[in-house]
Amino acid sequence: MNTSPQPGHRARGCPSFSSQIGAGVVQTGHWVIRKPGAWPSAPPVKARNPPTGLHALPAAGISVPVSFPSGLNLLPLFKPTTRAKWDWLTPMALLGLGAFGVAFIYSAQFSVAQPGGDSLAAWLRQDWCKQIVFLGLGAAVYGAVSLIDYRFWFSVSHWFYAACLVPLFIVLIPGISGDAASRWGAQRWIPLGPFSFQPSETAKIAVLLITASILIHSKIGTVTQSLGTLGKLALAVGAPMLLILMQPDLKSAIVLPPMVFSMLYVSKLSPRFFVGALGAFLLLLGAVTWDTVRYVNFMEANQKSFSRDKGAFENSTWFRLPLHDYQRNRLLSFVNPDKYDPNGIGWNQRQSLISVGSGGLTGKGWTEGTQAQLGYLPRSVAHNDFVFAVIAEEKGFLGSLTVLGLFGVVLFNGIRIADSARDRLGALIAIGVTALFTVHVFVNIAMTIGLVPITGIPLPFISYGGSFVLSCCMLQGLVQSVWRFRRDFV
Repeated sequence: MNTSPQPGHRARGCPSFSSQIGAGVVQTGHWVIRKPGAWPSAPPVKARNPPTGLHALPAAGISVPVSFPSGLNLLPLFKPTTRAKWDWLTPMALLGLGAFGVAFIYSAQFSVAQPGGDSLAAWLRQDWCKQIVFLGLGAAVYGAVSLIDYRFWFSVSHWFYAACLVPLFIVLIPGISGDAASRWGAQRWIPLGPFSFQPSETAKIAVLLITASILIHSKIGTVTQSLGTLGKLALAVGAPMLLILMQPDLKSAIVLPPMVFSMLYVSKLSPRFFVGALGAFLLLLGAVTWDTVRYVNFMEANQKSFSRDKGAFENSTWFRLPLHDYQRNRLLSFVNPDKYDPNGIGWNQRQSLISVGSGGLTGKGWTEGTQAQLGYLPRSVAHNDFVFAVIAEEKGFLGSLTVLGLFGVVLFNGIRIADSARDRLGALIAIGVTALFTVHVFVNIAMTIGLVPITGIPLPFISYGGSFVLSCCMLQGLVQSVWRFRRDFV
């Protein structure tokens, strides 16, 4: 009886790396491939499955190479040999979040009269219609990124990083942001016809990929090795953060460190580093507190108004932290909104709390929320930063719980995919994206209900914004690619 394996025979329980089994036979991944004219005399010996996902990350001092297609040859990226099925939990949850976003962006601006009346052009100019366009483009981006082997992005991570730095420089050129700079005092957007591009959103993707690349190519073991890795990370992450802060755009900058720290944590960096990072954070918190106290003393001593005289302190001295007065007002309004900024950030926070508290169990009904419809919750922020307050008022506790449940599916599924990844790169990408989304969801909802200061961090797939939607879709597409290609080691 012939006991030799047949072509394409699967070796159950074999490790996920290429190895010689016998003369002319090579094991690649889970598959045994016969070279012409040669078979081993006996079937391969069964081996224990290696650890996967987060458990497969190496111990300190060990650098694990990542297998990926060489060059820019895209043909190996799409070959349908060992592809896993799609994970449909995340796409369905994202579809539900997108539907919530469109519905409540429409509701937040329901009572706003649109120029041009009921014409088609007037409808297309409305933000909820634009959001549908953004979600459609985002779905195409999500599908395309999901179909490409995530290891391809590893091979071009440095080029992608450099390309994303260029628009961060361009946006700082005076006049580039156009009317946006005159309206909001920031240079964050590059006009592209009827739309605008926000470079800080692509910078998030670049930081994710460059961080994964540095951790893959570096050893984390001895103090010297760890310090060298941290030094490279500080330069790679610090450059885009500094450029983003110069716009100024604090909200986009503060979401990057938690993402990087989560990737360092699963890379098994020494706990002493995180203790040191906690100490540095406390020092920074102390410095911000000292700067804010100086600001309050200056404004009160010179009889300045916190709401009307913004910029008085930052223009009076150079010995201060690189913060703007409106950012200091956000911190103060969290402590005492009625005193420090009653008509600005304090007003927004107070009206948001009223919206959330008045929704009850089932809400007032879609487009029936009085805070947004009557303009108490400013229409300039109701459809983006405070869209969760609109949902809470109109759909109540049950509607809010539904949104939280959908986000829970996305986040827990991201952790599951990270744990099922078959290499270090896949685990780092999945956990980094999940950490980034966790920060966005937590901070946005927490500021809506008054648990953290107002930062302007949007809610993924629900808040209005084209660049933000597209970057979220690409990031989730990377996680889907980790799931689909987890068995394909070539």
